[in-house]
Amino acid sequence: MSRLILWCSAIILSLGFSTAHGASIELATFQADVTPPVGSPLCGGGVKATIGVQDPLSARGIILLPKGQAPIVLCSVDWTGIANSAYDQWRATLAEAAGTTPDRVAVQALHQHDAPYADYDTHDLLAKHGLEGFTFNREFAEEALVRTGKAVKEALKTTVPVTHYGAGSAEVFEVASNRRILDEKGKVRVMRFTACADPAIRAEPVGTIDPLARVIAFWNKDEPVAVLSYYATHPQSYYNTGMVSYDFPGMARALREVALPGAVHIHFTGAGGNIGAGKYNDGSPENRPVLANKLADGLKRAWEACEKQPIKAKDLEWTVRPTPLPVREEIDEAYEEKVLANPKAPDAARRQAARELVWRKRCAEGYAVPIQALRIQDAYIVHMPGELFVEYQIMAQEEKPNAVVATAAYGEYGAGYIGTKIAYEQGGYETGLHVSRTSTQVEDTLREALEDLLK
Repeated sequence: MSRLILWCSAIILSLGFSTAHGASIELATFQADVTPPVGSPLCGGGVKATIGVQDPLSARGIILLPKGQAPIVLCSVDWTGIANSAYDQWRATLAEAAGTTPDRVAVQALHQHDAPYADYDTHDLLAKHGLEGFTFNREFAEEALVRTGKAVKEALKTTVPVTHYGAGSAEVFEVASNRRILDEKGKVRVMRFTACADPAIRAEPVGTIDPLARVIAFWNKDEPVAVLSYYATHPQSYYNTGMVSYDFPGMARALREVALPGAVHIHFTGAGGNIGAGKYNDGSPENRPVLANKLADGLKRAWEACEKQPIKAKDLEWTVRPTPLPVREEIDEAYEEKVLANPKAPDAARRQAARELVWRKRCAEGYAVPIQALRIQDAYIVHMPGELFVEYQIMAQEEKPNAVVATAAYGEYGAGYIGTKIAYEQGGYETGLHVSRTSTQVEDTLREALEDLLK
């Protein structure tokens, strides 16, 4: 009889923890330190390596436990990107810790630049050619994932009931602006990067952005327990200092934590592949807190716009659409292999060649990017890959014009930038070779996926 009782208990635990308080939905929050040690490469080896820490980095998120459903994990990481098998491993590790399946785990980077990057496949390929550790500190990256998995497992010991949720949005003023400034023929004339010292370029029009910050919040009766926030912009004010930083979005998140203690705050970068703070940012360190306060103000007003609604497990719906992304036709694999094998080629060129080869092999083997959506009554959270152009976030909102649709980009980072069809014809940095690994057909592919997820 005792064996039967133990067996039944194991089955109940395996079905999740959503009945711990007899509630329809339980929620757990987790947080782990993912700050790299001194000497670790940052931004995939594209900037100065770590010499110190200005801000501690975290992987943080929530575990939703709806009664009758498998757990759902949403995780945000203060890293530049997580790509290929590293992305798979993050989702698998968090899934195992939460007692769910990887398809019910969303992992997004925030894309700060004075922060680490993880791509095991590219690391291993470069190591075969004498460039081990060039892009990131693999030992640290694996330890950080273990810590995050342990944090998820520990969080499940202290779940709380979720009785209400709310969704709100508000405009953020003078932070985002489009990076691609076109000429009279519709071609990219100049790039206005995230830090722009030229006042004439800063004076150019804002261009296409999504000005809204969005907030999805959860309450246990009158107590807010978790606040998810979303805003689309490249999240840098200045970088390449060697000082690890969560930059102005992390500062804004910290400001909201002070203003609303007791609730865990998890911020996500939206589809900000072609937008940044360049119109309002000359790159001076003094401007970082200015941008942080502007973003925090928008997040505050989005929070205030949330209307509490009672919520039950039946109000949550998780949908996944595995989506193969079309690869760039212009890439010559034989050429990239020669660059990678050439010890006289610049290290940066060899790094880019390795990334191209890894991504093409992954896609050739049938890899489909998981595009995920969580519906909470009439609000939606969409989890997307890569450095996604803001137009895709706008597309998602247009699918549900009367609902709050929050977009988290920088999921699977292997594809790099993901532009729109016309953007590949217009030129500019983001759609160049070795920067975007998708073809012009990607817009049709992602539009169809969004329509399917949000129908």
